[in-house]
Amino acid sequence: MAPVTSDLPQVQDSVSTTLTLLFQTLTNLSLYDSAGRPSAPSLASDLTSLDDSLLKVHRLANALPPSSTPGIPLPLMEYVENGRNPDIYTREFVELVRRLNHLTRGKMHAFRDFRDVLAREMAAAMPEVKEDAMRVVEETGGKGPVLLGEENKEGQQRQ
Repeated sequence: MAPVTSDLPQVQDSVSTTLTLLFQTLTNLSLYDSAGRPSAPSLASDLTSLDDSLLKVHRLANALPPSSTPGIPLPLMEYVENGRNPDIYTREFVELVRRLNHLTRGKMHAFRDFRDVLAREMAAAMPEVKEDAMRVVEETGGKGPVLLGEENKEGQQRQ
């Protein structure tokens, strides 16, 4: 058998066709013998078509290259398989990311403040490294003269 090549739109069309056939089969099954007419051949035909369609979906989906399939996180799949709403999962994930971003931002500010205090204390204790400390502070995103205690903040150095 020749290898099957497919792309995502083909798989999507095949899934759509399969869903239509499934709905048609369910409709015929609900009407089965309710009007007194035997509909076994029609139902058998629907089941055969549904089976063929499912097989086609399986083959096309397996032939897709891994890079073309959308990456759905495994925890999300498990969440949905357990009968839970994916919107709730998304909301919880966004809240978790927001909390972690807030925590990371706090750590960044703490390290920035530590850098400033360390540079200020080093410059005060060892005047020979003041220029190096200022250069390090400036190259890491700080303002050298302001952070080394040469600022003129109200109430601190004006007295």
